[in-house]
Amino acid sequence: MVDEKPNKYEFLPIPTYEEATSSRPSSSNSHLGPEEVSHDAERQGLLGRGQSGQHHGYQPPTVQSARSSLDSLASSGAISHRSSVEALQQRETQQMEVEEPGDPNSRAQRFSKRLTSLTHSLSSINLPFRQWLPSGQYMRARIPSILQGIRFQPNWIIVSRIFAVFLVLFIIWLFLVSGLFTGASRRMGYRFDPDSLRTYVQAHIDADNIRQNLQRATQFDHIAGTKGDYFLATELVEKTFLQAGLENVVLERFDVYLNYPKQGGRRVAIIDPPELAWEAKIEEELAYPAEFEAQQTMVFHGHSKTGNVTGPLIYANFGSRQDFQDLKDRGIDVKGSVVIVRYYGSQPDRSLKVKGAELAGAVGCIIYSDPAEDGFIKGEPYPKGRFMPSDGVQRGSVAMSSWVVGDVLSPGFASLPGERRRESKENNPGLQKIPSIPLAWRDAQRLLQALKGHGKKIEDNKAKGGIPEVEWWTGDSNSPTVHLMNDQIEKEREGIYNILGKITGVEQPEKSIIVGNHRDAWCFGGADPGSGTAIMLEVVRVLGDLRRAGWRPLRSIEFASWDGEEYNMIGSTEHVEARITDLRRDAFAYLNVDVAVTGTDFEAGGPIFEQALKRVLDRVPDPNGNRTLKEPWEAKKKSMDGLGSGSDFVAFLDLAGTSSLDMGFKGAPFPYHSCYDNFDWMAKFGDPGFQYHKALGQIWALLILDMADRPLLPLNLSVYAGEVTKYVNDLETTNAQSKNPKPPHIDFRSLKDAANQFVVNARIFEDWGTAWSNAVYESRGFESTSLSNQRIHHNNKMADFETDLLDVDGGLPGREQFKHIIYAPQLWNNYGAAYFPGVRDAMEEGEWELAQKQVDKAARILDSAAKKLLST
Repeated sequence: MVDEKPNKYEFLPIPTYEEATSSRPSSSNSHLGPEEVSHDAERQGLLGRGQSGQHHGYQPPTVQSARSSLDSLASSGAISHRSSVEALQQRETQQMEVEEPGDPNSRAQRFSKRLTSLTHSLSSINLPFRQWLPSGQYMRARIPSILQGIRFQPNWIIVSRIFAVFLVLFIIWLFLVSGLFTGASRRMGYRFDPDSLRTYVQAHIDADNIRQNLQRATQFDHIAGTKGDYFLATELVEKTFLQAGLENVVLERFDVYLNYPKQGGRRVAIIDPPELAWEAKIEEELAYPAEFEAQQTMVFHGHSKTGNVTGPLIYANFGSRQDFQDLKDRGIDVKGSVVIVRYYGSQPDRSLKVKGAELAGAVGCIIYSDPAEDGFIKGEPYPKGRFMPSDGVQRGSVAMSSWVVGDVLSPGFASLPGERRRESKENNPGLQKIPSIPLAWRDAQRLLQALKGHGKKIEDNKAKGGIPEVEWWTGDSNSPTVHLMNDQIEKEREGIYNILGKITGVEQPEKSIIVGNHRDAWCFGGADPGSGTAIMLEVVRVLGDLRRAGWRPLRSIEFASWDGEEYNMIGSTEHVEARITDLRRDAFAYLNVDVAVTGTDFEAGGPIFEQALKRVLDRVPDPNGNRTLKEPWEAKKKSMDGLGSGSDFVAFLDLAGTSSLDMGFKGAPFPYHSCYDNFDWMAKFGDPGFQYHKALGQIWALLILDMADRPLLPLNLSVYAGEVTKYVNDLETTNAQSKNPKPPHIDFRSLKDAANQFVVNARIFEDWGTAWSNAVYESRGFESTSLSNQRIHHNNKMADFETDLLDVDGGLPGREQFKHIIYAPQLWNNYGAAYFPGVRDAMEEGEWELAQKQVDKAARILDSAAKKLLST
């Protein structure tokens, strides 16, 4: 029981599915008012700052065409949300007796109401000596008769004044002892009912708004560092942040290494024998009719190597290390060749396909999109269906993201403007040593046809692609000679811009829930990343409306539009490296959405968030049925796996130790990283009604509210502990099944003991949360100052646990930039998560002594982190 005067939390039960989804306000659209439209001179000035982004062969959108596109879309929806926000304010004011700050009578009214509330509160206090005090009724009856027996007649004015002074002093003393004002000082915004907030947010995420946001975001291509990217940053994202009333809206600049294609600088051609001479078209057809004037990017690989090479052509299936080993076993020498491989498959990471070719001795690498993986064999190709057409090309980065993340010339420190430290491009572990280029299967067909009769005929259907009219051969040193040229523009200090905004919390303003999505795209970016950007802007609008209504969360919410993600998660990584100390201390969670919607199957990663996510899914309706999204999640027995790489959560989790979540609705393959990934594709095939965009917006917004505004931080360490135990068991199994003849014995006992201790400590730690809930419930929703301080300390320890899993002074051997002992990208699969990566890396390389050292180090760090959970 709590015996101190408390602060009050009034949490109503979560409504049923029918209650949450009924009687919602009609759809309404955000719009850019005329007061937000800049003058032409101002827009020209903004673009002038990005002159370095104009490259040979790459023309940015014109100011007039881009502006007219955005303005015409902005003016298409003129319905205001003011009425709904005012309705929420009025309802909350009536329920909680809060007056508008602008009301001239509000101070007196507020004082009167608070005094009334105070008298009720005082009268409800059960003092231990109260039973021996005379009642008020008794005193009123007895005082006159007592005074009649006394000759002295008091001056009642003086008596009343003295009594008033003592009463005021007593009330002040009571407030100081009880700490009644402690919580109030932390909450300078209105106290909204939490469930009303959730209902409001869920009802006001609008599919039409998201559709318009996506249409604006995909009007032109916007590769990182170009004018199109900068224009989108300032004219859409920054303006939306400002219109929503976010605080501290800034453009955060970093100067980083980027490369761009040069007109006429890329070539793939058969040059010998002469009778087979042929040259690839390389470029895609126009995704939009020419009259639309929609500029689209040329075909290239980000962070590829400049080079001009020739060699015999050899086909290496998916380009995995096993594929190159299979060629060697069949007597095919890859040294000096130009290798052609297909996307996806046993090596999903394009950068590791190129690295595998290099390590096998190749001088160049071609990666093509095979119809068996994402084209007509899967279904109708675009524009009649969702799949990659014959001329579609998957661009993408070939930076070694599993080895170096962020700006490859400034690993471990932020590449701020003026920063003089720079690593060399030569022998840089984050860059390739051989040139590469992507192709459409339309072009790859001719190359593969030319291999007929060279090398070994491929009989295994799993090693064959789906291109028609091809007889599949490996090729060898006598194959036709191919010329691969990649002459490009390389900028060692190109400016990129993150857009940041904030809603400051009131209880712990220094602690943050960070919400992010990247903005840059390889072309128009309909799904990647436009779907996520469009949703985030809608979430910002809705939460901005609440902020204007007076709401403030307990913890701060930071929104970020990252730049340079497609190259190597650059913008987010540089941001983390610039703030690494603050983030390790104050970042409570990072919520990421990249490709938000390409289908109807919801997926998410980050096991520590599983309980919170399932609670949110139980509120959000499934667009495909009369049920909530929790039902198909549980029916499919889904769980949240650990995160690997491939998006902006990497730096937050692996460098800063911030608990991170990534989510989205997935589907069948789509024209990934091609110019056919555009608004038209999304509107026709990805999510025609934008209902899955709306659903993800609701999920995202509700998670933000949970993380930022629940008194008890909703992270689940017991689920995390259970997953860690599985990871340790998997390591043991992997070691036992090692292909090495007689792998030395690795003693996992210390790591198993640490994992088991984590399970026990997590359960004890979470028991406190249960006790807190019971105490608040038994106190009729009140929380004492002492209990409030304990809760805040409890939340801090919960959030610090992930940070305590960092090997701050060390890092993974050979890739010390990664600090987390449990999670990191797999060394040879950037997209997959390596659990206990230091141990797994050493085991894969057969370095058994190092593996044992990594086991013992991980055990010490995990055990220390688990013990800190129960420290005072």
